[in-house]
Amino acid sequence: MTALDQKRRLISTGSPFELAFGYSRAVVDGDLVFVSGTTGYDYVTMTIPEDAAEQARNIFRTLDAVLIEAGSALANVVRAQYFVTDRSYCEPVLAVCGEVFGQIRPAAGMYVVAGLLKPEMKIEIEITARISYPAR
Repeated sequence: MTALDQKRRLISTGSPFELAFGYSRAVVDGDLVFVSGTTGYDYVTMTIPEDAAEQARNIFRTLDAVLIEAGSALANVVRAQYFVTDRSYCEPVLAVCGEVFGQIRPAAGMYVVAGLLKPEMKIEIEITARISYPAR
């Protein structure tokens, strides 16, 4: 069975938020992977760094693992949305995004928001990726 033949599939990181709040970390539908807004927690220890850039690095580690489980990769990300709780976090977070997506360059937007679910959350990233690209 190819990735395109798969039915809708739910992916979890084991975060207690997923079950409590009724969502999946990611949903695979056809050849697309929709990854929910992800914050900077280390979901094994349920700790979160103070620094916004380090939160972004944690997020990209989580996103990488989720995409691999989905049969995709960070290189297949086509859209990214970044939400930060303070303008001062934009540049440090964007520097991390540049490290990860510098060659990939998905369509993206950054938004400064009033807050996230918990005060320690400084950034949240939501992405969409493809499972694979058709041969050309």
